[in-house]
Formats: sequence, C-alpha cells, structure tokens
Amino acid sequence: MSRWEPDARGRMIRAAMDLFAERGFDHTTAVDIAERAGVTERTFFRHFADKREVLFDGSQALEQAASTAILAAPASSGPLDAALAGVIAAGGLLEDRREHAVRRNLLVEANPGLRERELLKLTALVDATAEALRTRGVDDLIAALAAHSAVTVFQLAFTRWVSEERPPALAACIADTAALLRAL
Repeated sequence: MSRWEPDARGRMIRAAMDLFAERGFDHTTAVDIAERAGVTERTFFRHFADKREVLFDGSQALEQAASTAILAAPASSGPLDAALAGVIAAGGLLEDRREHAVRRNLLVEANPGLRERELLKLTALVDATAEALRTRGVDDLIAALAAHSAVTVFQLAFTRWVSEERPPALAACIADTAALLRAL
C-alpha cells in the first residue's frame, strides 16, 4: 500500500459499488474491494464484517435516527404518528444519497441473499422503532403494530423513491404512503 489516504470507509464503499456493478456481487471479493480502494484486507475487515455489510453500512444510523425522533416526538403524538416521525427522520439520512440508494437497490433486488439481509435489517428497524415506542410508554402490542406499519410505509416509500425517474423527496414519499395507509 502507498501512503495513507483519508476516508478509507467511503473509498471502500465506492469501490465495492463499482465492482459489484462491473463484476456482480457474487464475483467480487473483500480482497478485490480492498485492493480497488487502496487499503489492506485487514482494514476492510476492521470496517465491515463481510462484503454484504458494505451495502448495509448505514442501517444502525437509520435505527438511531428513528429512535431519537420517536423519543423527541411531542407527547401528544399517537404511536403511529411518532413511529412515522421516526422513519421520516431515518429517511432524511438517505435524502442526499439517492444515486447510491438506486444503485444499491438494484444490487439487492438482483440477489436473493441480499434481499434476505435487507429484510433482516428492516426487522431490526422495526425492533428499534417498537423499543422507542415502548420507552414512550406505549403498550407492547400497539408499539409492535405501529412499528411494523411505519416501517412498511418506509419500505414502500423507499421503493417508490428509488424506482421513479423523478420522485418527490423521500419524506414526501413517506407522507404520501402514510396517507394511503390512513385511508384504508
């Protein structure tokens, strides 16, 4: 390796996305990603448990943003409104990364193992959302129902956001989808 360069994590994410697009996810290794990013394999594994995690790098930040927003929601907010405030806050972390989100979504949708990982990460978001609601004093069953509903709204809105050529902002997609849920 040559001299140190800043933003190793960002370089590895960009390298991985490029390699996945060029070679496919299954034909790209962690070593390939490290080499393209100009880091050692050891550095790669200090940042990511495996190559799949490059695609799910921000999931803990989404959970944290959702939890923080739920806990900060006005006391007058009902469980669903608080949960929706959480997923809107989580979506705010993605708003300026739409191009990356579109590329990532295409990779995830093309690979059954990555789709499974995506579902696991969404389940973790549901769990974090429900836990934040319980912290607000919401009953377990109602917290679970509100969390599942809000994350489903998020998932459907995200799919719209990455699929349309010129979608509205992700927050608007979430609000539109939540309005559809309320109209059922």
